[in-house]
Amino acid sequence: MKIHNLGLPRIGEKRELKFALEAYWDKKISLDELTQKTDALREQTWAWQLAAGLDFITVGDFPLYDQVLDTSILFSAIPQRFQHLSELDQQFAIARGDTCCQHAASDMTKWFNTNYHYIVPELDSETEFSLNAEKLLNEVAAAQTFLKSQNAKQQLKLKLIGPVSYLWLAKINNLNQLDDLLTPLLACYRELFKKIAATGIEWIQIEEPILTTEPESHWQNALRLSYAYLNQKRSVKLLLTTYFADVDEHIELINSLAVDGVHIDAVAGQPKLDDWLVKLNSEKVLSVGVIDGRNIWRSDLAAKLKSLQTIYDRKADNLWIAPSCSLQHVPVDLELETKLQQPVRSWLAFAKQKLVELNILKSALVDYEVDPVIAYSKPVTERLNSDLTLNVSLRQQIQALGFEHTQRDNEYNQRKIAQKSLNLPLLPTTTIGSFPQTAQVRHVRARFKRGEISETEYQSYIKAYIADAIAKQLEAGLDVLVHGEPERNDMVEFFGEQLDGFAITQYAWVQSYGSRCVKPPIIYGDIERKQAITVDTTQYAQSLTDKPVKGMLTGPVTILNWSFVRDDLSRQSVAKQIAFALRGEVSDLEAAGIKIIQVDEPAIREGLPLKKAHWQNYLGWAVEVFRIATSCVKDATQIHTHMCYSEFQDIVGAISALDADVISVEAARSDMSLLKPFAKPNYQNEIGLGVYDIHSPIVPNVEDLQAKIELSLNYIEIEQCWVNPDCGLKTRKWEEVLPALNNLVKAAEQVRAELTPAGHSGKALFEVS
Repeated sequence: MKIHNLGLPRIGEKRELKFALEAYWDKKISLDELTQKTDALREQTWAWQLAAGLDFITVGDFPLYDQVLDTSILFSAIPQRFQHLSELDQQFAIARGDTCCQHAASDMTKWFNTNYHYIVPELDSETEFSLNAEKLLNEVAAAQTFLKSQNAKQQLKLKLIGPVSYLWLAKINNLNQLDDLLTPLLACYRELFKKIAATGIEWIQIEEPILTTEPESHWQNALRLSYAYLNQKRSVKLLLTTYFADVDEHIELINSLAVDGVHIDAVAGQPKLDDWLVKLNSEKVLSVGVIDGRNIWRSDLAAKLKSLQTIYDRKADNLWIAPSCSLQHVPVDLELETKLQQPVRSWLAFAKQKLVELNILKSALVDYEVDPVIAYSKPVTERLNSDLTLNVSLRQQIQALGFEHTQRDNEYNQRKIAQKSLNLPLLPTTTIGSFPQTAQVRHVRARFKRGEISETEYQSYIKAYIADAIAKQLEAGLDVLVHGEPERNDMVEFFGEQLDGFAITQYAWVQSYGSRCVKPPIIYGDIERKQAITVDTTQYAQSLTDKPVKGMLTGPVTILNWSFVRDDLSRQSVAKQIAFALRGEVSDLEAAGIKIIQVDEPAIREGLPLKKAHWQNYLGWAVEVFRIATSCVKDATQIHTHMCYSEFQDIVGAISALDADVISVEAARSDMSLLKPFAKPNYQNEIGLGVYDIHSPIVPNVEDLQAKIELSLNYIEIEQCWVNPDCGLKTRKWEEVLPALNNLVKAAEQVRAELTPAGHSGKALFEVS
């Protein structure tokens, strides 16, 4: 039996990769310095695997920006507009946009049902795949040198996205091109296999997560053809790797593929392991992902040992044990959390601890060392029986919620009349909520948390920032303003800090995309709001202007999906507790005179189960909890929400059922095509057009913004439209934000000036050839 790992966090223990990348982008360090820093971080991940006693050291899991983007570069799938750049600049331009030539970045979307974002490959009839393996082979050589320096006996295992999943993740203009793309891509894979075999590597972890998504027949055929082709003259072994759901329904398909082993996720999907033992070819390795790669709870190793014993007894020689998926989705090291309260700290395990859990399990199975398993599992039992996790009074209040708590007083068409009191123009302009979190903002907030400045000094600074943000928005001419969120370190963690039932960490960072990291709070107990959270700052901002200022809240489903959630209560129950807390906050904002309240749900699509059979249940309770949080206001109070980087066609019915008066969406990177699902009669309410790509440093010009607005009118009607950036502006700089917002307002004004609403037929005013 062997233990191995599917991938590790690459950000570093204290986000060293983030700071190195951003220093390089800002021209504060050279390419050589960036390389030195990233090489050291990568070597650190190998050292962790050695220290944990793994049988394989995984390589190929350390992209500088994104693993899908690295795959595109590996096979030279570079959009034409970036081909003039050198490789590293090319990589960052694809991800962030090319400021020199004003070329837009490639699309970015969620990696399955996680909060990680990948860069979508752009493939068409002009794509010419060719192998560009120098970077990967250099990494292999570096890993081999490292192992030799440590006198280590472990083998290397290469991590690689499989060809069919890569194409499935891509943006392909015409699926009829699939065969034309697959054949040359497979030739590149086969060439790569030869080069990898020449290095002495025996195993490639070839990832085909498409299998967890109920692929259609043409994709299943592509899998059969691909692995038959790749099997010709192949001298490396392939571990077909799946994760995020079970693949039980594809056992026969997988068994037919020319691979040497299969990895299955035994956490997310709870596969029928007995079926795998019976049906999987006995000569193939079965890798079982028994350690949760997406949550931070200490494993109940005693229970896992019991479930694994039968499998080990029957398949010891061809059994591998691993985390369920890559550990890039969890923080690096629990040992850094010296301020985390006990007993909560004893209930947790981060990436490095999860590697140790594998070793403990292996010792119990192979050497019958059971006492460490029992001792390790003791805090798990203690958590389940802890008084810290239960609030009886709150649960009684949640139980009393009924259908009436999910309903506004009237339908949208009637509310729209009441909301005319806001006196907004056609194409009202606004932003999503946050403004730049400058180094000074972060410095002042850190000083306050360390007790170096008083509450009075801190609040004075926050008010000064808010006043400046309001003044800047008024100068730009925006119609609906925001306070800018200077007091918020993160849109989820901020609320976790204010609510009972959450634990906040110091260093539990997880990569979201590129250099962007988030620090999800930990939900360990029942959730309760003891006092107002956002009323003071929002009310102060509103006092500075006659224009409406939005109250800004993060929605219950997003707080759920972007936290590490307790596993002893259903996600639906936890979400309902969050919604009940937010309901009180919404009521308090309205009572304070706030007329527009935005409850963001960017993660609602992310939480959609990979199996369509489970969609209806999830979307049903996701809609319910949003409406519990927002249905308590009067007709004249306008409820907004925001979503980004989602496949909206999958959930447009649920979005409509949310019954928000206005939804703002990210659409800039898709040339507004993501608006198609909102075309009437699919969606009746108002829509904020995300015309400004905030993830790129490029400042959009008036003409481009105007063109995006006009393009949007091919899908939705002008009376429905708002104009806004596609997401919050927290990560941008003021020198980028201010001209961009000025241009956004000018673009909206120019389109507005061309319209004659009295005679408008309701049809699109602009046509696209």
